[in-house]
Amino acid sequence: MGLLAETTAIRTTLLGQVGRFILVGVLAAVIDFGVYHLALELGVWIHAARALGFLVATSVAYVLNRRWVFHVTSSLARRIGFALLYVTTFFMIMAIHAIALGVLPLAWWAPSLAWAVSQGVGSACNFVVLRKVVFRS
Repeated sequence: MGLLAETTAIRTTLLGQVGRFILVGVLAAVIDFGVYHLALELGVWIHAARALGFLVATSVAYVLNRRWVFHVTSSLARRIGFALLYVTTFFMIMAIHAIALGVLPLAWWAPSLAWAVSQGVGSACNFVVLRKVVFRS
């Protein structure tokens, strides 16, 4: 295979992965956001609600990312890598969420914006690490 064909194949694979990752991310984000707001409506502490939404969405994201986005088989090493990444991401999004809540005004939209900021940063970091480390072929 020539250099141009290899470059095109890599670009196509990367663009496909990015597109599928975005679709999985949107689904996981909808689940996360829904669980977060449902928990808030039920009177759950705001930080516990954020954690609960993240954990439910992470379960869905793992299965879909492994099978559909990155097309890899399950292995102990991948599960450990995923767990380590998502534990790190969990603490990162919880910290960003708390900081955002601390600096935003007390308004009805503040929890949603704090969620969105923490979700965006976490998702961007996850794609890079999932592609380069956890689910690499």
